[in-house]
Amino acid sequence: MIFANSQKILDILDAASRTILEVYGKDDFEVETKEDQSPLTEADRRANEVIVAGLREAYPEIPILSEESKAIPYEQRQDWKRFWLVDPVDGTKEFIKRNGEFTVNIALVEDGVPVFGGVARPTEGVIFYGGPEGGSFRRAQDGSVTRLDQTAKAHYTKLEQVTVVASRSHLTKEVTDLVERLRAEGKKVEFLSAGSSLKLCLVAEGQADVYPRFGPTMEWDTAAAHAVVLGAGRQVNIAESGEPLVYNKKNLLNPWFIVE
Repeated sequence: MIFANSQKILDILDAASRTILEVYGKDDFEVETKEDQSPLTEADRRANEVIVAGLREAYPEIPILSEESKAIPYEQRQDWKRFWLVDPVDGTKEFIKRNGEFTVNIALVEDGVPVFGGVARPTEGVIFYGGPEGGSFRRAQDGSVTRLDQTAKAHYTKLEQVTVVASRSHLTKEVTDLVERLRAEGKKVEFLSAGSSLKLCLVAEGQADVYPRFGPTMEWDTAAAHAVVLGAGRQVNIAESGEPLVYNKKNLLNPWFIVE
């Protein structure tokens, strides 16, 4: 049902993007600091209102878990079989820096699996969307749509040249170790850098071969792009166990993972 009505989600993403850009275009905007020391702007709040209102109108029977809404205890959400997982502005630090590398994330999660996701990049007018059942797509600013399909592409461990999504200036030891292993196997390694959930989307559209995330992320940071990755034929697996990353955990903090 949801994939068949994906246009509704794209419409909500477009509406949230317009709201965000109104704030982004101001000469100055207020930045608050949340309890966890992460930043919060007017754009986060206003986009959250737009998204939550749109989802409640279109799908009143499906509960919503959003980064910017009131926290919902695990005792209440543990029985959810299906819910929306939302990050109104993923990459608020990128928003504040005005580098354009922030996104709007909306995911539908069923039994712990992201089955549909939409990731909008407001400054570029681009939306990545899709999921494991219907495939994934990239809608450009001009409205043209491209299917993302990396199913036939070789796994990064089998390539002679590997493009890794990571920060050149802030490489963790774990990422460095991975790169050294690849180079020891005779592979040439190149780097791409991006903010927010765009890192996962780079793998989904084939610009990158692997995204090792050995640092903290929350479920709402990854779920929408995770669905897009699955629709493109790739995986998001827990680094330690190799098992798929799952959602609606008691602790919403993700373990380290690899997009491959």
